[in-house]
Amino acid sequence: MTLRQAQGPGGQAQAPIGAPIQGVTLYSFTRAFHGREYDLEGLIRKVAAEGYGPGLEVIGFSSFRGFPAIDDAYAARFRELIAETNLVTTSLAINADIGIHRDRLLTQEELIEYMRRQIEAAAKLGFPIARVQISISPDSMEALAPVAEKYGVTLALEVHADQYASHPRILALRDRYEKVGSPFLGFTMDWGATVSGFAPSLIEAYRRRGASEELLTAINDLWNEFYEQGPPADQAEHGQRFGRFIGLAAQYGRPDLGIDFGINGTGLFGPARIDDWLEIFPWIKHVHGKFFGIDENGEEPSVPVRDLIRLLVENAYSGAISSEYEGWHWNHWQSPFEIIAAEQAVQRSAAEAAGSRMVTDAATAREQLAAWLPRTEGVNA
Repeated sequence: MTLRQAQGPGGQAQAPIGAPIQGVTLYSFTRAFHGREYDLEGLIRKVAAEGYGPGLEVIGFSSFRGFPAIDDAYAARFRELIAETNLVTTSLAINADIGIHRDRLLTQEELIEYMRRQIEAAAKLGFPIARVQISISPDSMEALAPVAEKYGVTLALEVHADQYASHPRILALRDRYEKVGSPFLGFTMDWGATVSGFAPSLIEAYRRRGASEELLTAINDLWNEFYEQGPPADQAEHGQRFGRFIGLAAQYGRPDLGIDFGINGTGLFGPARIDDWLEIFPWIKHVHGKFFGIDENGEEPSVPVRDLIRLLVENAYSGAISSEYEGWHWNHWQSPFEIIAAEQAVQRSAAEAAGSRMVTDAATAREQLAAWLPRTEGVNA
């Protein structure tokens, strides 16, 4: 079952609550993959053996040689591996690279065909969702709706910092979804849009790169100032914030860190509030459980994981959550595998505290995901 009815005083039925599916994206292990500690099959087997699933998200271009060209034999072997490891494919991340030619951008027709090939690959590999990048326009998403329906793949555009659920671009997409009326169009909720503090692990990384304590304090204070103001109203304000990070780095004698401060401070740590997600909640099909580290108390100090899980549970979300550890970009001194395990423990604890649970059984997850997502007759039945 995707939802259950909670019983209130006197046995009265209350609103249904969700039971999210535990999962992980292989993006979390990019450092181990790039370092050739594991190949794709090895990572998938590691996910199964360590219990990071049952949900599995994969990045198309970084994981499959020649993507999106996937031949039938390879697709069959991949599906056999998923069956053998008893995992559940949840989301395949696909790209909207309109600038793949040196001299021009893709036309709308070329973009739709480029995306079509990736959606077809997702279907062939057995993924019911394709994560779409934030650069796709409402017109393009509308044009892709019949493609998604043909292949039985839900397109879930990622709402990622520096944008957020109530950002005008996201609301324009939501309104277009409502107009089109296709159940195959939706969003991927990325927790990075609702961060509550500058990641301590990144502060430590800057410290190891020689940043002074005065500079690190100033950077943290500046981010907290922006958090109090809320997310930027438009790209102009976003640019001003970016510039202030650059200026602060120069002021303290480390101009070489300015761009890095700006990228992370404005493009990775989004200051929107948790209830902002309610603006698009009915269209959320998948979740990126973005986080950056776990502290000595076993908690995520900069992402309100417990509150986000409660929001999902209380609003009847029963799709998958792909734990997405982003700290690998700078944290080379801790194991991403141990950090993922600790963060998923927080998710499970938070779901129980909210009166529900995280689904960790593959059979239940498979059945629940099939009920959660739309179906195309004869394609993903």
